[in-house]
Parts: sequence; structure tokens; C-alpha cells
Amino acid sequence: MTMMQAVQSVYRNYLTFSGRAARSEYWWFFLFSTIVSIVIAVIETRLGLGQGTFGTVDGGFSANYDGGILSGIWALGNFLPSLAVGVRRLHDTDRSGWWLLILLVPLIGWIVLLVFFCSRGTSGPNRFGRDPLRAADAGEVFS
Repeated sequence: MTMMQAVQSVYRNYLTFSGRAARSEYWWFFLFSTIVSIVIAVIETRLGLGQGTFGTVDGGFSANYDGGILSGIWALGNFLPSLAVGVRRLHDTDRSGWWLLILLVPLIGWIVLLVFFCSRGTSGPNRFGRDPLRAADAGEVFS
């Protein structure tokens, strides 16, 4: 799956919390979302819409940014698609979407979730649906 296919799939299924999402779909969307967020932050800083500084401090790079209106719109618009693809990614590893709540546990929560998101999905169908990788090989469309 390419980045463009992953982004299209996530936005096409932005309210779909059932089914499964392959690692490539999740991580391509994550990369796309991160790049767009950085571009928005730089644009807002240059236009004076957000409060932030980008530069070097003590020989290293430093970024301090408090988002502006564009960042807020981007975050709000991507909340549900990000949540849905995260739930579908957990489904691919045969875990319930409720595991996202582990993020509420400081430090340990995001580490555990990162391991889950990086884990290989179950081969073949599981209780959440058919294997997204095998569906792509067979020419089936993700639904």
C-alpha cells in the first residue's frame, strides 16, 4: 500500500471502527499526518498565527510551538479518522479497540500501544474480519 492509498483509505473509512487496517495503512497515514502538522506549524509561525519558535539551542535543534487556528482545525478534522484507523490497527492484531485507553496510563501506555501498532497482524481472518493483506492480494476492496 502506498502513502496515497493509505490516506485515501483512512479518509474513506473515517467513521469505520470495524474491520482491520494493515501496518502500512496505519503508519503511512501517521507519517502523512505528521508531515502536514509540521508544515502547518511552520506556516502558522511564519504568518504569526501561532506562538512558536524553531531554531537551534546549545548546538541542537529546538521546537516550541503552541498551535494556531489552522493547527486546531487540522487536529479536529483528523481526530475521528486517526481514532478509527487506530482501532482497526488493533483489530488487525486481534485486540479490541478499547486498548486505546491504555494511553491514559502515563509513559507505559504509549509504549505498549506502540508495540501493538508495530506488531504483525494475525494471518488470515480473525474475529474482526478478513486479513487486509490477503484481501489486497486477492483484488478485494477494503470495506
